[in-house]
Amino acid sequence: MESSQAFFDQLNSDYLQVHKTKEDLFWATYMATSEDHAGFARAEQAYKQFIADPARLRATREHLALAEAAPPGPERDALIHGLKGWLAVFDANILESAEAAALLDELIAAEAALFAKRQALVLRHVNEQGQREDATLGGLATNLAMNPVEAHRRSSFEAFAELERWVLANGYLDLVKLRNRFARAQGFADFFDFKLRKTERMTPAALFSVLDDFIARTAGANERALAEVKARHGEAALQPWNLRFFTNGDVVRRMDPFLPFGKGLQRWVQSFRRLGIQYRGATMQLDLLERKGKYQNGFCHGPIPAYFDAQGRWVPGQINFTAEAKPDQVGSGLRAIATLFHEGGHAAHFANVTQNSPCFSQEFAPTSAAYAETQSMFCDSLLNDADWLKRYAVDAQGQAMPDDLIHERIASTQPMMAFNERSIALVSYFEAAVYALDDDELTAENLLALARRCEQQVLGMDSPRPLLAIPHLLNQESACSYHGYLLAHMAVYQTRAYFLQRFGYLTDNPQIGPLLAEHYWAPGNSIDHDATLRSLTGEGFSARHLAAECNLSVDEAWAQAQATMREAAQRAYPAEHPQQLDALIRVVHGAELLADSSAGEEAMCERFETWVGQRYATSAAPAAVQ
Repeated sequence: MESSQAFFDQLNSDYLQVHKTKEDLFWATYMATSEDHAGFARAEQAYKQFIADPARLRATREHLALAEAAPPGPERDALIHGLKGWLAVFDANILESAEAAALLDELIAAEAALFAKRQALVLRHVNEQGQREDATLGGLATNLAMNPVEAHRRSSFEAFAELERWVLANGYLDLVKLRNRFARAQGFADFFDFKLRKTERMTPAALFSVLDDFIARTAGANERALAEVKARHGEAALQPWNLRFFTNGDVVRRMDPFLPFGKGLQRWVQSFRRLGIQYRGATMQLDLLERKGKYQNGFCHGPIPAYFDAQGRWVPGQINFTAEAKPDQVGSGLRAIATLFHEGGHAAHFANVTQNSPCFSQEFAPTSAAYAETQSMFCDSLLNDADWLKRYAVDAQGQAMPDDLIHERIASTQPMMAFNERSIALVSYFEAAVYALDDDELTAENLLALARRCEQQVLGMDSPRPLLAIPHLLNQESACSYHGYLLAHMAVYQTRAYFLQRFGYLTDNPQIGPLLAEHYWAPGNSIDHDATLRSLTGEGFSARHLAAECNLSVDEAWAQAQATMREAAQRAYPAEHPQQLDALIRVVHGAELLADSSAGEEAMCERFETWVGQRYATSAAPAAVQ
């Protein structure tokens, strides 16, 4: 068994090297601190070749057989467990032919070229001051929701539409053809079929049975929401550049003083500590501000996956995550803290995988996208809870967000919940239809028409964020994976229901972090998503909790919120929670270090808030949460 153990240890070591090289270059190019796109493409190819190497797969099977033939014992069992983890990685990524391997190299090069061109594309819109300015995707979305002038909102929507046309003219159509050739070379119907089976271990029929059921369950709520918007604000409110403004623009503006950008870091740190979340010595790098050339979507990647090595020593994770906030834009604070909770949730998950190989704690297949997103979306779901807002959303005078504003938020968001969840399903319906097309049908005109047709069928209107402007479609890791967000939301509300039934509350409950770490995070991808849910909740995967939440009326949701606020006001929150996150945190802006936790997390938060205030001349800082 010694040779098999040596093989396993070397596999872990070799993987860490190729994975970290790729992830370091990924971060540098996506954060626009490096132009080495060719170097990143080479590193990406090396990584893909590693996890798709038939020789490693054969050797893993041989050593697994040897280990299984060895006398029973804990070392043998641990080795078998680790080798089975690697077998799952290779099975999920193996290329079945030389043609597929060549096509993968071609795909990686094509995606890198498209990404480099996309970085150079400048989108512009008219901001609240009436000035035409360069805008990120986040800036466009925020302007759509916040700008009180319709023509200015429309300029943001037209920028999204420009991006759609640019994508279609600059390589997306060729990517779709290449991806389909790649998938079909391995015996799959198309790339959508390939990704779904590899990452979620589902068939398209199984996925769409779940999505179709959810769409049917929420059809009435979606129709009622759009009818109410039209009745209240007129037909024009259903124009895609108007919907977000009429459903949440003024409420988000009124919330802005209670959720300023500069306080976001502190409130994330405090809230996660009080949930009992720990990062087990991880090093985390956070890049939170928009910047020219920087990737315009939040993400979390781990250059060093956490695990226990051959000597039983803990190897803490190294984790990067990003946002693209514009601190002087109304609504940026809410977006920033949502990103901190979401990506911080991903980081907590990957920092707490306690297996004996890094293969269990990396974010790619066989790690299910739905499983990974459940962790992040559970964390960011807390931001919608009335008791969380009452405790953390505090203005510069120390006043908590008033009840009437929390009610208005519910009144604006609850009717749109079904619409928003259906917007996630929409992407999967669209991508499945795209990849089912023959090559000669893949034209810009056909895809634009298909996008609008899917939007009308699922949403009942053109989407405020046009489908082809979604960045996930351009990268093969995230393409054909968007359903993971909706499946994750289903699991999130199942998890919330369990905790609420067991404890009665979520905000600052220090028992939640340890339970998530034990049942959801520690196993990593060694078990499937359904098994993690059963481990914690005792119930297999179910969509009913999310559908029920979507179908609540405003009055029902408000009654629940009032009850949580009353109970929170009477609750003595537990004092026994971690005083630190157990992480070295570095907050950067490109190559510039803004703040770190070497002198403590409080000092880091104060330094970050000061930097933001000086850089963006923000108003006086709100009072600290008590």
